[in-house]
Amino acid sequence: MNDWLHNLPIVWMTLLVFGLTAFVIAAVYVVVTVLSVGERARSFKAVSPGMLPPLAVLVALFIAFTAAQVWNDNDRAHSVVDREASALRTAVILAATFPGETEARLRSLIRSHIADEVAQEWPMMAHRSATLEVIPYSLAEALQLTLAVTPNSQGQQTAQREITTALENALDARRQRIIISQSEVNWVKWSCLCLQAVFALVAIAMVHSDNRLASVITLSLFGFGIAAALLLILAHDRPFTGQLSVKPDSLLQVMPALHQSARDHGPIALRSDAGSVQQIVKLFRGSKVADIAVNRRLSSS
Repeated sequence: MNDWLHNLPIVWMTLLVFGLTAFVIAAVYVVVTVLSVGERARSFKAVSPGMLPPLAVLVALFIAFTAAQVWNDNDRAHSVVDREASALRTAVILAATFPGETEARLRSLIRSHIADEVAQEWPMMAHRSATLEVIPYSLAEALQLTLAVTPNSQGQQTAQREITTALENALDARRQRIIISQSEVNWVKWSCLCLQAVFALVAIAMVHSDNRLASVITLSLFGFGIAAALLLILAHDRPFTGQLSVKPDSLLQVMPALHQSARDHGPIALRSDAGSVQQIVKLFRGSKVADIAVNRRLSSS
């Protein structure tokens, strides 16, 4: 499926899916009605109504298996984003164990990492172009900084170990997030599901070919029921694309000041162009490190 389809607002996506379904229903009805004359009419009536339940069950199984994949991908996406946010929040809290320059530097690097994720990675994941080749500079530097610190007490040793573990968990969650962003229902599954639904519609039209009103009612009920299921799957097909995609809200909440700024300035337009990055500059205006990260992004564009 193309990006434009997944990025449609739900209202327009609904109109498109139900409109195409209505067209298919009308086409099936017209073709079967036109062919249902003479000998062919008797042949159509010879089609056993008993084949309709197995066809409906097959369509239901196709939908169930496809929906299970989509729900699993979305659950995993929410889980890894929350896990990354939790790990970063743990590192921020434990950074207070190293007061002074180390704490300020560690907090600034995490803030810069979040700014880069919102401004760069989220738009890339929406277009399924994010890869594991790019190393998160700020998070890697935060990990190096933590390992370079010399603890002065048992408490700092424990904190250093926990911060290192938290940053490693954040890196792992980021890797899983990018992998999940590549997932979608492939064209083979979409094709088989749609073909199976069309076969069921044809069978319904043939069984009711001698009663046009019953044929229209049955085709409409079955067809639009399929359309509702397809719309539900399509709207959640790509976890990080579209109106119902996974947002970086939990990551913004890692730093309370950033979360409050995001609430004051409204939602962020997740695009990878310079205008979106300038919006990130306004959002993270209170952080010099964030400004440096965004300027680095602008200079590389």
